[in-house]
Amino acid sequence: MPPKYTHVLLFSVIWMPIALGDSNTVTENGDTSHIEEVVVTGKSRSIFASTSVSQSMRRTETPLTSALALADKVPGVSIHEGDAFGFDDWSTTVSLRGFQINLDDQHIGITIDGVPNGNSNYGGGAKANRYIDILNLGGVSVSQGSADISSRSNEALGGTLDFTTDDPTIARRFKVALARTAFEGTKHYLRYDTGDLPNGVSAWLSASRQQATDWIDQSAENERDHLALKLLASLKNVDLTAYFSWDDTHEDNYQRLYDAADFESDSEWDRLTATWSGIPHIDQSHRRVWSTLRENTFAYLKFATTFQDLRLSGNLYGHANSGRGDWAPPYLVDVVDDGGGLESERVGKLTYRGGDILGRIHFVDGSGARVWPRSGCESSITFPYGGAEPEADPSCYEDDAVAVQSYRHTHYAKRRMGGAFDLDWETTWRNGVNSRLRAGVWHEISQRDEKRDWHDIIDTRTGFAFERMPYWIQYDRQYPASTSKIYVENVVFTDRVSATLGVKWHRGRIERKDVFGTYGALSVASSSPLLLSSGATVQLPLRGLEMYIGHTHNYKALPDLLLERTASMLDQIEPETAQSTELGLRYTLDKTSVATTWYDSRFSNRVAFVNDLETGMPDFLSGTDGAYVNAGGIESRGVEVAGVWQPTVGLSIYVAYTLDSSRYLGTGTSEIDASVGLAPGNRVTGMPRNMLVGTVDWHRGRTSMGLTHKTTGKRFVDLANSWETGSYNNTDVYVGRDWVLRGESTRVNARLAINNLFDTDYLAGIAGEGAWIGAPRTVSFSLEIEIP
Repeated sequence: MPPKYTHVLLFSVIWMPIALGDSNTVTENGDTSHIEEVVVTGKSRSIFASTSVSQSMRRTETPLTSALALADKVPGVSIHEGDAFGFDDWSTTVSLRGFQINLDDQHIGITIDGVPNGNSNYGGGAKANRYIDILNLGGVSVSQGSADISSRSNEALGGTLDFTTDDPTIARRFKVALARTAFEGTKHYLRYDTGDLPNGVSAWLSASRQQATDWIDQSAENERDHLALKLLASLKNVDLTAYFSWDDTHEDNYQRLYDAADFESDSEWDRLTATWSGIPHIDQSHRRVWSTLRENTFAYLKFATTFQDLRLSGNLYGHANSGRGDWAPPYLVDVVDDGGGLESERVGKLTYRGGDILGRIHFVDGSGARVWPRSGCESSITFPYGGAEPEADPSCYEDDAVAVQSYRHTHYAKRRMGGAFDLDWETTWRNGVNSRLRAGVWHEISQRDEKRDWHDIIDTRTGFAFERMPYWIQYDRQYPASTSKIYVENVVFTDRVSATLGVKWHRGRIERKDVFGTYGALSVASSSPLLLSSGATVQLPLRGLEMYIGHTHNYKALPDLLLERTASMLDQIEPETAQSTELGLRYTLDKTSVATTWYDSRFSNRVAFVNDLETGMPDFLSGTDGAYVNAGGIESRGVEVAGVWQPTVGLSIYVAYTLDSSRYLGTGTSEIDASVGLAPGNRVTGMPRNMLVGTVDWHRGRTSMGLTHKTTGKRFVDLANSWETGSYNNTDVYVGRDWVLRGESTRVNARLAINNLFDTDYLAGIAGEGAWIGAPRTVSFSLEIEIP
């Protein structure tokens, strides 16, 4: 049967008996089934798998942990960050059923209180930890495979992570949190909740600052400042919610390993250095010049009102992102023909814009004229990247030669504004049959700016201080974009059966404007066909047992990254699409909740980058080389099981298991497959075949303790599947104690947490044919005080 008829069949088979009526049925109340506040393994009438992490799952994490890390406990999800604090966006990866977020791919949606994050890529994107302090986090809801039809994301091919902020408390309070951790980690956090005020108003305001160094050689300077405000108000028949956050972060990065032998020889060194050597070829790997700087300002206003059975809701939001990524290439770029005289890039004190690259300058004399290595000299430098050419080795020059080096900034900025409007109409038909009609529209406009400039390092012998005026601006480009979405969905249900049929449509437009005029303006529009989703749920005769089935089509509009590479044949690139089918069971009764899901998804028209420069070291000059092409897709099949059991009061046990088979699909053209290194049938890089999570949480009186253990199976690092990581086990524990002071008005909580208890060596995030080293044992102590 053609796929387009699958939805109609699913809807018709279930809807017809509902429409005929059942005199013994009662109205569905729509409550979400859950066990205390441990984990929600699925919502009643949901036709797709979903899991929510809540309070007791968070206790093993430190107050410095990023919000993103919490989703790692959910079945089907694998999240890795450079350290236990999420202090490195460069090394952050997310995998979900073969779909990923990393330096190469962004195929999983992220929303903040249902508001889109824009995108999750390194340049101009922002993941959840840029919007929310973990101490303000209300929960994380993961929609595996497919997001809710109303979800606002252009990246939700493989599911959505929705991070929710917590609401203000009913009573007024001050909250102070202090934390000290390994690797010089500190956090200071202050929050004030107003409590309930007249006219249904309540709010909180928080501020925090956290710092840490890296875990490898303690040379990094990582810091984050965060301000946030949330307000709730009820004005007559309208409920308002407003949120504002400002986040300013400086992170020094971790680097990938590109060879299994490097990890085997030293599993605690990522090949970045702590000490400035004065030799540019070596100092290009100095940790302090591998940096990410980002500032994010985000705000939304949401409203909701009800007229009898009709609920109207919507939001307006804005977001500004700015920052840069730093590197220190071991040369000056020769962009001016000085006829053999003094190099303008070194002594000219001028900024050159665009133009051709004439060469690379490694050494100059005292006056600033370029000098060359002695004839026949061979370099003795062996690190990094396999060594250096004679042009980069100071031993190949006279003693008065001066080494030169650049400090390269890639400046990122993005501004976006958007809004959404939703209608939700629930009615009761005859014989206890109910209908819920949802419809909505979303529109966003944005502009991403990217500029790259090169600065002269003043004296390479002493450090990386650089001239504030760049000697060269390599490029300066703007990328305006707009995106729109419309959806309609109808759910027909009784207390035992529901059927869902929905349709959505996306449209996107991307543009490129070259400030230098080197390349002409370019605009590309893309739109989806009508994307159907359908499914059904049935309450089975066994009390508490529900079966569900769902099928959906997802779509990602062409991203503006395609316009960065002028060789991309835009008229030949199709937007990425995905289809997903799920069949599952959910059981919830008394002290037990279990969900199991079988899934089958197919990702088509995967967009991949083809680099026309193959070298063993970073291509610092990359700007417009290479191209994007459609490179086949991914086929994923698997089973997920999650359950929680509360045998006694104060004790909860959670277990989740995932078995996944995600493999690459070819393009049908061997030449294209070869150009991107694709071998059809190979396993998807970064996606483990097996994952097992177990959590035990216990509390009695004022004492609590818990343990989380996760086993992550073997993963492939490269497309050729020639490098496979070992499986690994990671265990986190915590113990906490509460005190009540001042006549039970002041509450104090002290907590000791240890991440990676057994100090396991393992490879963590995977991207671009390389893998980052996982963080070692990390101990933290935190103190939280609540004062009325």
